[in-house]
Amino acid sequence: AVQELVDNLLHACHVISLATFLPRLEPCIGVGSSFEGWSHRVEDAVYRVLVRLKPPPGHSFRLQLGTDGELPARHGRVRVKLQCMCKREQLLGDVLCFQHHSYEQVRRHQRPGLLQILCTDSYLDVEKTARWLQLFVRNAWDVIAEQQNCQLAVLPSSRSCQLQLTYDSGRTVNVEIVLGVQQDKLGVFVGSQEAETNLSSTTWLESCALHELLFFRCVARQAPQGSCHLTCLQLLTYLLGDSVLSPAHLKTATMHLLTLLPPSEWCREHLLQRLRDILHYLHRCLQERQLHHFLVGNEQVPRELSLPAAFQAASPLNLFQRLAREPQAQALRELTQLQDQ
Repeated sequence: AVQELVDNLLHACHVISLATFLPRLEPCIGVGSSFEGWSHRVEDAVYRVLVRLKPPPGHSFRLQLGTDGELPARHGRVRVKLQCMCKREQLLGDVLCFQHHSYEQVRRHQRPGLLQILCTDSYLDVEKTARWLQLFVRNAWDVIAEQQNCQLAVLPSSRSCQLQLTYDSGRTVNVEIVLGVQQDKLGVFVGSQEAETNLSSTTWLESCALHELLFFRCVARQAPQGSCHLTCLQLLTYLLGDSVLSPAHLKTATMHLLTLLPPSEWCREHLLQRLRDILHYLHRCLQERQLHHFLVGNEQVPRELSLPAAFQAASPLNLFQRLAREPQAQALRELTQLQDQ
Protein backbone atom coordinates (compact mmCIF):
# COMPACT_ATOMS: atom_id res chain seq x y z
CA ALA A 1 0.00 0.00 0.00
CA VAL A 2 2.85 2.38 0.82
CA GLN A 3 4.60 1.69 -2.48
CA GLU A 4 1.34 2.17 -4.40
CA LEU A 5 0.73 5.52 -2.71
CA VAL A 6 4.27 6.69 -3.48
CA ASP A 7 3.86 5.57 -7.09
CA ASN A 8 0.65 7.61 -7.36
CA LEU A 9 2.49 10.57 -5.90
CA LEU A 10 5.37 10.15 -8.33
CA HIS A 11 2.99 9.80 -11.25
CA ALA A 12 1.47 13.16 -10.33
CA CYS A 13 5.01 14.58 -10.10
CA HIS A 14 5.75 13.13 -13.53
CA VAL A 15 2.69 14.77 -15.07
CA ILE A 16 3.63 18.13 -13.55
CA SER A 17 7.23 17.79 -14.79
CA LEU A 18 6.26 17.13 -18.42
CA ALA A 19 6.03 20.86 -19.06
CA THR A 20 9.57 21.39 -17.72
CA PHE A 21 13.12 20.48 -18.65
CA LEU A 22 13.75 18.82 -15.30
CA PRO A 23 14.41 15.13 -14.52
CA ARG A 24 11.78 12.48 -15.18
CA LEU A 25 10.90 10.19 -12.27
CA GLU A 26 10.76 6.43 -12.80
CA PRO A 27 8.33 4.26 -10.76
CA CYS A 28 9.68 3.57 -7.29
CA ILE A 29 11.34 0.35 -6.14
CA GLY A 30 11.10 -0.62 -2.48
CA VAL A 31 14.50 -1.42 -0.96
CA GLY A 32 15.91 -2.04 2.51
CA SER A 33 14.67 -4.04 5.47
CA SER A 34 10.98 -3.16 5.16
CA PHE A 35 10.81 -4.59 1.64
CA GLU A 36 13.29 -7.41 2.25
CA GLY A 37 10.99 -8.61 5.02
CA TRP A 38 13.04 -8.26 8.20
CA SER A 39 12.11 -4.91 9.73
CA HIS A 40 11.66 -5.93 13.38
CA ARG A 41 9.16 -3.24 14.40
CA VAL A 42 6.54 -2.37 11.81
CA GLU A 43 5.44 0.74 13.68
CA ASP A 44 8.98 2.18 13.58
CA ALA A 45 9.82 1.03 10.07
CA VAL A 46 11.09 3.45 7.47
CA TYR A 47 9.90 2.46 4.03
CA ARG A 48 12.81 3.31 1.77
CA VAL A 49 12.10 3.54 -1.93
CA LEU A 50 14.48 4.14 -4.79
CA VAL A 51 13.36 6.49 -7.54
CA ARG A 52 15.58 6.53 -10.58
CA LEU A 53 16.03 9.77 -12.49
CA LYS A 54 15.99 10.00 -16.26
CA PRO A 55 17.28 13.07 -18.08
CA PRO A 56 14.70 15.38 -19.65
CA PRO A 57 14.65 16.09 -23.40
CA GLY A 58 17.77 17.86 -24.59
CA HIS A 59 19.93 16.53 -21.75
CA SER A 60 21.94 13.42 -20.92
CA PHE A 61 23.57 12.03 -17.78
CA ARG A 62 27.23 10.96 -17.75
CA LEU A 63 28.21 9.11 -14.61
CA GLN A 64 31.75 9.74 -13.38
CA LEU A 65 32.79 7.38 -10.61
CA GLY A 66 35.63 8.34 -8.31
CA THR A 67 38.73 6.20 -8.13
CA ASP A 68 39.84 7.05 -4.61
CA GLY A 69 37.57 4.53 -2.90
CA GLU A 70 36.81 0.86 -3.14
CA LEU A 71 33.73 -0.81 -4.51
CA PRO A 72 30.92 -0.38 -3.61
CA ALA A 73 31.65 2.66 -1.44
CA ARG A 74 32.86 4.78 -4.31
CA HIS A 75 31.63 8.27 -4.79
CA GLY A 76 30.31 9.43 -8.11
CA ARG A 77 29.25 12.60 -9.84
CA VAL A 78 26.60 12.96 -12.51
CA ARG A 79 27.67 15.23 -15.36
CA VAL A 80 24.77 16.83 -17.22
CA LYS A 81 25.40 17.41 -20.90
CA LEU A 82 23.24 19.14 -23.47
CA GLN A 83 21.99 17.27 -26.51
CA CYS A 84 20.90 18.74 -29.80
CA MET A 85 17.14 19.27 -30.18
CA CYS A 86 17.29 21.08 -33.52
CA LYS A 87 15.36 18.32 -35.29
CA ARG A 88 12.50 18.53 -32.79
CA GLU A 89 12.62 22.32 -33.00
CA GLN A 90 12.26 22.17 -36.80
CA LEU A 91 9.57 19.47 -36.85
CA LEU A 92 7.41 20.46 -33.88
CA GLY A 93 8.47 23.98 -33.08
CA ASP A 94 7.69 23.48 -29.39
CA VAL A 95 11.25 23.95 -28.06
CA LEU A 96 14.44 25.83 -28.69
CA CYS A 97 17.60 23.77 -28.81
CA PHE A 98 19.60 24.46 -25.64
CA GLN A 99 22.81 23.55 -27.40
CA HIS A 100 22.50 25.77 -30.46
CA HIS A 101 20.79 28.87 -29.12
CA SER A 102 22.23 31.41 -26.74
CA TYR A 103 21.20 31.32 -23.10
CA GLU A 104 19.40 34.65 -23.53
CA GLN A 105 17.39 33.37 -26.49
CA VAL A 106 16.34 30.23 -24.64
CA ARG A 107 15.55 32.13 -21.44
CA ARG A 108 13.15 34.46 -23.26
CA HIS A 109 11.14 31.69 -24.91
CA GLN A 110 11.07 28.70 -22.56
CA ARG A 111 11.57 27.62 -18.99
CA PRO A 112 15.08 27.22 -17.60
CA GLY A 113 16.70 23.84 -18.10
CA LEU A 114 18.24 21.31 -15.80
CA LEU A 115 21.68 22.92 -15.88
CA GLN A 116 20.36 26.23 -14.59
CA ILE A 117 18.14 24.86 -11.82
CA LEU A 118 19.54 21.63 -10.38
CA CYS A 119 23.23 21.66 -11.26
CA THR A 120 26.41 23.08 -9.81
CA ASP A 121 29.24 23.49 -12.33
CA SER A 122 27.44 21.18 -14.81
CA TYR A 123 27.05 18.40 -12.21
CA LEU A 124 23.69 17.27 -10.86
CA ASP A 125 23.48 18.64 -7.32
CA VAL A 126 22.10 16.18 -4.75
CA GLU A 127 20.81 18.83 -2.37
CA LYS A 128 19.20 20.98 -5.06
CA THR A 129 17.58 17.89 -6.56
CA ALA A 130 16.27 16.77 -3.17
CA ARG A 131 14.74 20.20 -2.52
CA TRP A 132 13.20 20.17 -6.00
CA LEU A 133 11.60 16.78 -5.34
CA GLN A 134 10.30 17.92 -1.96
CA LEU A 135 8.60 20.88 -3.63
CA PHE A 136 7.19 18.70 -6.41
CA VAL A 137 5.84 16.20 -3.87
CA ARG A 138 3.99 18.96 -2.03
CA ASN A 139 2.45 20.16 -5.29
CA ALA A 140 1.61 16.63 -6.41
CA TRP A 141 -0.05 15.86 -3.07
CA ASP A 142 -2.48 18.71 -3.65
CA VAL A 143 -3.56 16.88 -6.81
CA ILE A 144 -4.15 13.44 -5.27
CA ALA A 145 -4.92 14.24 -1.61
CA GLU A 146 -8.69 13.87 -1.95
CA GLN A 147 -8.33 10.22 -3.00
CA GLN A 148 -6.15 9.32 0.01
CA ASN A 149 -7.07 8.43 3.58
CA CYS A 150 -4.02 10.06 5.15
CA GLN A 151 -2.24 13.35 5.62
CA LEU A 152 1.25 13.97 4.25
CA ALA A 153 4.09 15.98 5.76
CA VAL A 154 7.44 16.53 4.05
CA LEU A 155 10.17 16.33 6.69
CA PRO A 156 13.48 18.23 6.57
CA SER A 157 16.23 16.37 4.71
CA SER A 158 19.22 17.59 2.74
CA ARG A 159 19.86 14.59 0.47
CA SER A 160 16.56 12.74 0.12
CA CYS A 161 12.81 13.28 0.38
CA GLN A 162 11.45 12.11 3.72
CA LEU A 163 7.71 11.85 4.16
CA GLN A 164 5.45 11.15 7.10
CA LEU A 165 2.01 9.75 6.36
CA THR A 166 -0.61 10.04 9.10
CA TYR A 167 -3.65 7.84 8.50
CA ASP A 168 -7.17 8.48 9.75
CA SER A 169 -6.65 5.66 12.27
CA GLY A 170 -3.78 7.61 13.85
CA ARG A 171 -1.10 5.31 12.47
CA THR A 172 1.98 7.04 11.07
CA VAL A 173 4.27 5.72 8.36
CA ASN A 174 7.67 7.14 7.46
CA VAL A 175 8.88 6.98 3.88
CA GLU A 176 12.28 7.94 2.51
CA ILE A 177 12.56 8.55 -1.22
CA VAL A 178 16.15 8.07 -2.35
CA LEU A 179 16.98 9.43 -5.78
CA GLY A 180 19.29 7.47 -8.02
CA VAL A 181 20.98 7.52 -11.40
CA GLN A 182 21.52 4.06 -12.82
CA GLN A 183 25.11 3.22 -13.60
CA ASP A 184 24.45 0.36 -15.99
CA LYS A 185 21.82 -2.17 -16.99
CA LEU A 186 22.84 -4.44 -14.11
CA GLY A 187 21.18 -2.41 -11.36
CA VAL A 188 24.09 -0.60 -9.71
CA PHE A 189 23.30 3.06 -9.21
CA VAL A 190 24.54 6.16 -7.48
CA GLY A 191 22.04 7.47 -4.99
CA SER A 192 21.23 10.43 -2.77
CA GLN A 193 21.24 8.42 0.47
CA GLU A 194 22.66 10.00 3.60
CA ALA A 195 26.37 9.45 4.18
CA GLU A 196 28.35 8.94 7.38
CA THR A 197 30.84 11.59 6.34
CA ASN A 198 30.30 15.04 4.92
CA LEU A 199 30.12 15.03 1.15
CA SER A 200 29.98 17.79 -1.39
CA SER A 201 26.53 18.49 -2.79
CA THR A 202 27.52 17.07 -6.19
CA THR A 203 28.68 13.74 -4.76
CA TRP A 204 26.42 10.70 -5.06
CA LEU A 205 27.09 7.35 -3.39
CA GLU A 206 27.32 4.05 -5.20
CA SER A 207 24.75 1.58 -3.88
CA CYS A 208 23.93 -2.11 -4.18
CA ALA A 209 20.45 -1.91 -2.64
CA LEU A 210 18.77 -3.46 -5.69
CA HIS A 211 21.10 -6.46 -5.73
CA GLU A 212 20.55 -7.01 -2.01
CA LEU A 213 16.79 -6.97 -2.57
CA LEU A 214 17.19 -9.46 -5.43
CA PHE A 215 19.29 -11.72 -3.20
CA PHE A 216 16.54 -11.95 -0.58
CA ARG A 217 14.00 -12.69 -3.30
CA CYS A 218 16.30 -15.42 -4.62
CA VAL A 219 16.58 -16.93 -1.13
CA ALA A 220 12.79 -16.82 -0.69
CA ARG A 221 12.32 -18.89 -3.85
CA GLN A 222 14.67 -21.61 -2.60
CA ALA A 223 14.00 -21.57 1.14
CA PRO A 224 11.63 -24.04 2.81
CA GLN A 225 8.24 -22.79 3.93
CA GLY A 226 8.60 -20.96 7.22
CA SER A 227 12.33 -20.35 6.71
CA CYS A 228 13.84 -18.66 9.76
CA HIS A 229 16.41 -16.40 8.08
CA LEU A 230 14.21 -13.29 8.27
CA THR A 231 13.23 -14.08 11.85
CA CYS A 232 16.92 -14.34 12.73
CA LEU A 233 17.52 -10.86 11.36
CA GLN A 234 14.49 -9.43 13.12
CA LEU A 235 15.51 -10.90 16.49
CA LEU A 236 19.15 -9.88 16.23
CA THR A 237 18.27 -6.36 15.13
CA TYR A 238 16.02 -6.08 18.18
CA LEU A 239 18.50 -7.63 20.63
CA LEU A 240 21.43 -5.55 19.34
CA GLY A 241 19.42 -2.39 18.80
CA ASP A 242 21.92 -0.03 20.45
CA SER A 243 25.01 -2.02 19.55
CA VAL A 244 28.15 -0.90 17.77
CA LEU A 245 27.12 -3.46 15.18
CA SER A 246 24.70 -1.90 12.71
CA PRO A 247 21.76 -3.67 11.03
CA ALA A 248 23.92 -3.66 7.88
CA HIS A 249 26.57 -5.75 9.68
CA LEU A 250 23.94 -8.23 10.88
CA LYS A 251 22.48 -8.40 7.40
CA THR A 252 25.89 -8.98 5.82
CA ALA A 253 26.72 -11.84 8.19
CA THR A 254 23.35 -13.47 7.58
CA MET A 255 23.72 -13.16 3.81
CA HIS A 256 27.10 -14.91 3.97
CA LEU A 257 25.65 -17.76 6.02
CA LEU A 258 22.70 -18.09 3.65
CA THR A 259 25.15 -19.06 0.91
CA LEU A 260 27.27 -21.29 3.17
CA LEU A 261 24.41 -23.38 4.57
CA PRO A 262 21.86 -25.21 2.39
CA PRO A 263 18.24 -23.95 2.41
CA SER A 264 17.08 -27.00 4.37
CA GLU A 265 19.18 -25.83 7.35
CA TRP A 266 17.04 -22.69 7.67
CA CYS A 267 13.73 -24.34 8.56
CA ARG A 268 12.04 -22.94 11.66
CA GLU A 269 13.12 -25.90 13.82
CA HIS A 270 16.72 -24.72 13.43
CA LEU A 271 16.06 -21.13 14.52
CA LEU A 272 18.12 -21.23 17.73
CA GLN A 273 21.06 -22.92 16.03
CA ARG A 274 21.05 -20.40 13.18
CA LEU A 275 21.01 -17.55 15.71
CA ARG A 276 24.03 -19.11 17.40
CA ASP A 277 25.73 -19.50 14.01
CA ILE A 278 25.24 -15.84 13.11
CA LEU A 279 26.51 -14.68 16.52
CA HIS A 280 29.51 -17.00 16.27
CA TYR A 281 30.25 -15.78 12.74
CA LEU A 282 30.12 -12.15 13.84
CA HIS A 283 32.22 -12.89 16.93
CA ARG A 284 34.94 -14.41 14.78
CA CYS A 285 34.76 -11.52 12.31
CA LEU A 286 35.19 -9.03 15.14
CA GLN A 287 38.14 -10.91 16.57
CA GLU A 288 39.79 -10.89 13.15
CA ARG A 289 38.53 -7.36 12.39
CA GLN A 290 37.32 -8.67 9.05
CA LEU A 291 33.76 -8.77 7.72
CA HIS A 292 33.65 -8.89 3.95
CA HIS A 293 31.02 -7.08 1.93
CA PHE A 294 28.69 -9.73 0.58
CA LEU A 295 28.56 -8.56 -3.04
CA VAL A 296 32.19 -7.62 -3.68
CA GLY A 297 34.74 -10.28 -4.62
CA ASN A 298 32.51 -13.07 -3.32
CA GLU A 299 32.36 -16.21 -5.45
CA GLN A 300 29.33 -17.47 -3.51
CA VAL A 301 26.99 -14.75 -4.81
CA PRO A 302 24.23 -16.43 -6.87
CA ARG A 303 24.58 -15.95 -10.60
CA GLU A 304 20.97 -14.83 -10.83
CA LEU A 305 22.01 -11.49 -9.34
CA SER A 306 23.99 -10.64 -12.51
CA LEU A 307 26.59 -8.55 -10.74
CA PRO A 308 28.79 -6.24 -12.81
CA ALA A 309 32.13 -7.78 -13.77
CA ALA A 310 33.96 -5.17 -11.67
CA PHE A 311 32.25 -6.46 -8.52
CA GLN A 312 33.04 -10.07 -9.31
CA ALA A 313 36.69 -9.36 -10.09
CA ALA A 314 37.29 -7.01 -7.15
CA SER A 315 39.19 -7.97 -4.03
CA PRO A 316 36.97 -8.58 -0.98
CA LEU A 317 36.00 -5.36 0.78
CA ASN A 318 36.48 -5.45 4.57
CA LEU A 319 33.67 -3.59 6.36
CA PHE A 320 35.55 -3.78 9.68
CA GLN A 321 38.77 -2.31 8.32
CA ARG A 322 38.31 1.02 10.11
CA LEU A 323 36.68 -0.35 13.25
CA ALA A 324 38.40 1.26 16.24
CA ARG A 325 39.60 -0.88 19.15
CA GLU A 326 37.14 0.38 21.77
CA PRO A 327 34.01 -0.18 19.63
CA GLN A 328 35.46 -3.56 18.67
CA ALA A 329 35.85 -4.55 22.32
CA GLN A 330 32.35 -3.30 23.15
CA ALA A 331 30.80 -5.27 20.29
CA LEU A 332 32.65 -8.41 21.40
CA ARG A 333 31.29 -8.01 24.93
CA GLU A 334 27.75 -7.59 23.61
CA LEU A 335 27.99 -10.69 21.45
CA THR A 336 29.50 -12.73 24.28
CA GLN A 337 26.63 -11.76 26.59
CA LEU A 338 24.10 -12.86 23.99
CA GLN A 339 25.92 -16.12 23.31
CA ASP A 340 25.98 -16.93 27.04
CA GLN A 341 22.22 -16.52 27.42
